[in-house]
Amino acid sequence: MIMETDRLFLREMTQADFPLLCRHLQDAEVMYAYEHAYGDDEVQEGINKQFQRYSENGFGVWAVILKQSGELIGQCGLSMQPCEEDEVLEIGYIFQKQYWHKGYATEAALACRDYAFYQLGADEVFSLIRDTNIASQNVAKRIGMTVCRTYTKHYYGMDMPHYVFSVKRIK
Repeated sequence: MIMETDRLFLREMTQADFPLLCRHLQDAEVMYAYEHAYGDDEVQEGINKQFQRYSENGFGVWAVILKQSGELIGQCGLSMQPCEEDEVLEIGYIFQKQYWHKGYATEAALACRDYAFYQLGADEVFSLIRDTNIASQNVAKRIGMTVCRTYTKHYYGMDMPHYVFSVKRIK
């Protein structure tokens, strides 16, 4: 276990999580901001990428487990992401749709923000969010982030406008 909140555990993903991660990564409604649901190969590639991040950086995107049931309900964590000419420490999150609007994304993202500040010593963290993804923008705002700039990400042959949200550690 990496961290614990009132209702959640965050832990490293394992290969055994593959079918549970498919629940949200292969759901077109959940993946609307990416404009496509992942295939099996893409889900596996994402898991492998997290294993590499855990090994190289000591952090990555983690499995989010509901304490009450022990069920994997989504993923949330930290990763280094390209943003124009920069590389930024990003908080990312995505949850199964039956767990939307219950505060889990905010709870997990807040824990990741604090982990970045107090465990990793980061001075600032970011979330790169599609301009159409209002729910994720609201999570970023609830954890104290504000828009600091915009940029366009080229993804799957499309130009996708993004907001760059950030929050600085209070010293």
